[in-house]
Amino acid sequence: MILASLDSFLSRPIAPTRRVALGSMALPVDPSPGFGGVLLGGILARFARELDDEMIEEVTWLAAELRAGRRIPQPRLRHRLQSDRVGLQRSRHRLVGVGETVRFELDEERGTPAQHVLCAVYAAGTLGDAQRPAIFDAMARGLHWRGELGASLVAHLGGRGVDAGVSMVGDPIRWALGVLALGNVDRARGVPTRHLVQRAYRDGLRGAHPDHGGDGRQAAERIAQLVEARRILLAK
Repeated sequence: MILASLDSFLSRPIAPTRRVALGSMALPVDPSPGFGGVLLGGILARFARELDDEMIEEVTWLAAELRAGRRIPQPRLRHRLQSDRVGLQRSRHRLVGVGETVRFELDEERGTPAQHVLCAVYAAGTLGDAQRPAIFDAMARGLHWRGELGASLVAHLGGRGVDAGVSMVGDPIRWALGVLALGNVDRARGVPTRHLVQRAYRDGLRGAHPDHGGDGRQAAERIAQLVEARRILLAK
């Protein structure tokens, strides 16, 4: 299942001028940062590590300007953003869900790291005023990521305390209700009361403890999930 995608058009290495253009994009960002924010943050996590310090500084400046909705003088990172795609090669990045696993499918065959980072940042700049802050926050986390592109990165981009899968990113409230065995709560009336959440959390902790029959090998992960689920519900 395709969760998010971004097409960009990039000049070839032999071209006399360096150019980029945005193509079609599907970047769902609700609830923030959404699958779109995870994809854009993942693009930076993968390609920004190959930029030098000077380029990282310019990316940081560019992101701040786009976050504020300002007009960007061209070129940036020695590339010009344009709408014309003639003579440019298409690159496609996707975020895919396989069961609960979130997987990055990034095009590493076409384009340069600078081009991919630029297009991701420019794409974030096309989002609405209310959406941009959370998305750029996620991308800032990705900018300095040096680990693998997996569940831990997805959690990091979303500011989560446990490895994140499709359910957590797509509907964190529903995920949290499931973790705390509160799935029968009527969501039309909002999240459960603080008292109910705390009680479910304590019950979950007791059940996870090996002394009460919990699996000792999975206790740490289960407790981390309970803590994160409580945090999500009490933040609402």
